[in-house]
Amino acid sequence: MTPALVLAETFLSFKDLARAYEVDVDYQINLSAGLNPKIAVVAPHGGAIEFPTSRVAAAIAGHEFSFYSFEGIREADNYAALHLRSERFDEPRCLELISGCDHVVTVHGCKGVDQAVLLGGRDKALGEEIAAALGAEGIYCKFDGHKFYGTDAFNICNRGRSRAGVQLELTSTLRNSPEAVAGVVRAVRNVLLRLVDAADGPCEPQP
Repeated sequence: MTPALVLAETFLSFKDLARAYEVDVDYQINLSAGLNPKIAVVAPHGGAIEFPTSRVAAAIAGHEFSFYSFEGIREADNYAALHLRSERFDEPRCLELISGCDHVVTVHGCKGVDQAVLLGGRDKALGEEIAAALGAEGIYCKFDGHKFYGTDAFNICNRGRSRAGVQLELTSTLRNSPEAVAGVVRAVRNVLLRLVDAADGPCEPQP
């Protein structure tokens, strides 16, 4: 039986969500430390909340970068029950993982009839690099003209060490295209790989 529904829009923090729902019944958390822990890829609305953002984030992270995903596993109503707003998403293990990160990229899903990536977050320089890489893959993206600016200081993408990250909103149409998803993964990974400190040994861009 699906547990009773309490709307996530009423929650002010993760503590509120955790009081209403049960780990491994309603949601699960997956995380791993990458070879370069200064960079993290996060899917705060993974699993069945905004499918398939967990898989996209994991593919971008690979084994090189730290990865975190909060995943809805309810039989129904995952978005309504578990979509904790990004500026209220303060799950402790996520905050701990990204606290030492210089770069945080979050992967989200949104509605959209066009295949597009809507960029936000406070790290404009990294966002522009990602936008250029996406464009080279033939993927349309934009910074303005949408509602997902992700500039709130408490937005989870901005809670790493630098207090500035990048938020990627992938439209539903894009997420339904395996080819487009692969292009997003390839583009973002290659940008992040170029950020790896030369002292740790540069990684080669992915073909």
